[in-house]
Amino acid sequence: VQLQASGGGLVQAGGSLRLSCAAFGRIFNIYTMGWYRQAPGKQRELVAYIINGGSTNYADSVKDRFTISRVNVKNTVYLQMNSLKPEDTAVYYCNLRAGSPDEVWGQGTLVTVSS
Repeated sequence: VQLQASGGGLVQAGGSLRLSCAAFGRIFNIYTMGWYRQAPGKQRELVAYIINGGSTNYADSVKDRFTISRVNVKNTVYLQMNSLKPEDTAVYYCNLRAGSPDEVWGQGTLVTVSS
């Protein structure tokens, strides 16, 4: 199983980006798909995830600015990021948790927000 992420880039503060992550391979019973991020010198942290039934969870720092969504038939998850801030600069990693395989990480996509 592989996760292919895309959509990162350079944007000015206040701008928007949309990240995409598609899962390929044999996957049984997806529990959650989500996004984590890791800024330079910091630990990886949760950004948002979506449960198979559609419920979502966000880090406090991104609530009301980021929206996670998923197209189940495509095993694809999106992260719409609005009102971006310099502190959102990080490598964003897609994550999948399922019955099989139990956890998969994407390769990461860099988001840089300039002030």
